[in-house]
Formats: sequence, C-alpha cells, structure tokens
Amino acid sequence: MDRLKGKRALITGGTTGIGIEVARQFVAEGARAAITGKNPETLASALSALGGEVLGFQSDAADIAAQRALAEQIGESFGILDILVVNAGIVEMRPLGQWDEAAFDRSFGINFKGPFFLIQELLPYFGKTASIVLMASVNAHIGMPNTSVYGATKAALASLARTLSGELVSRGIRVNAISPGPIATPLYGKLGLPEAEMKSVAASIESQVPQKRFGEPIEVAKAVVFLASDEAPFTIGSELLMDGGLSL
Repeated sequence: MDRLKGKRALITGGTTGIGIEVARQFVAEGARAAITGKNPETLASALSALGGEVLGFQSDAADIAAQRALAEQIGESFGILDILVVNAGIVEMRPLGQWDEAAFDRSFGINFKGPFFLIQELLPYFGKTASIVLMASVNAHIGMPNTSVYGATKAALASLARTLSGELVSRGIRVNAISPGPIATPLYGKLGLPEAEMKSVAASIESQVPQKRFGEPIEVAKAVVFLASDEAPFTIGSELLMDGGLSL
C-alpha cells in the first residue's frame, strides 16, 4: 500500500465521486494529497471525510486567474508536484438546437480551457519525474445524442494527453488519459432533471452497457493510482477506456 509513498498530488474536482475516491486511494498509498472544489461547503465536507492531512483549495476550474493562484498555492504547500489528476468537469446535455454561446463556453471553460492553463501554470512546479492523468470520457468515442459539446470537450482532453506527451516527455512528465463510461457518481444528479426522468435516463444508459451496470468510482481510482505510480513508467500518451464495453 505504498505505491505513492512520498509523492505530492493535486486532484482537481476532488470533493465527490471519482475525485474524492482518487484522493482516498492516494492517501492510502502514501501520497500527500490536495484537492480542489468550487463549493466551500462541499470542499469542507470532503476534507472532513478524507482526514486532516489532505489539503483543500477553493478554486473555479474555468477561471484562468484562479489556475495561476492555485499553482502558486501548490508551490507554497508542496514545493514540488509529482502528480496532477485533472478531474474537475461538468456534464451538460442539450439537443444541438438548444445550445447557446454561454453554455458552450461554460463547458469548454471548465472541461478543457481551465485544465490546459492549470497545466501551463504548474510547469515550474513539476518534479523531474511527474505524472498527469486527464479524466476524459467514453463520450469522446460514441455518438450519444445530446452530448455534442460534452463529447467534444473530452475529445480535446484525450488529444491533449497525446500532444503534451510528445512535448513534455523530455522533462520526465508522463501524460495519460482515462475515459470512463457511466460511473455511479453525483455528476448525473447535477443535470437538473426531475427525479423520475433522471431514473429513466439512468436506466436507459445502463441498458446500453454490455455489463448492464454503472461503474464504481473506486474502479476508476485504482486505474489512476496505477498511471500515477512508478509502476507505469513506460505508459505515455495512452487513453484507457473504462466503460463496461459501451464503446464496443
């Protein structure tokens, strides 16, 4: 249980779902962890659940100035950063005709623009060997209705794992992506749908997965631990699909 012993890690969007489970597994593996969250109450609750040694930073994933401030806070707290997990994100589902510029920019801001500039701001703080794990999505690979913008943001992240790998490998920084399918997290509850409709949507999604179930956050978190650890030194620019066979 010491695969990340002594490593310093930042998990964005670490207050619920996959993010908090990644933080929990990192701590169990010996890492010093920090998480971010936009909502101060949710952040405080997550920190309480994770224990006193995890650091928490309130940060808006879409705010470019906030990414600079976060990088400086990480530098002050850790000095050197060994692991970055880009997990903060939103899912907004709309038919093509119902998208407007503000909603489009919000999705790209949180899911891609903010992460891009966070990585840029963290460049001075990454250690001689470091790992970046980007949380993409199966929606970058399948034609699910009403996910045109969401799928595009996640396709951009998956592409970034490859392009930044070529750019940063000489610095000893490995970049990889994980593309989960439907995972049992509070994310779907944020779609703003009535409970009955949400249950119908969930049942419809579940029926399309060959394993006939949603994945669990811990299943994704275990994969993140592997990619972040010294067990994956030759894994660079990869994308791991974890979707129960949905993309087959």
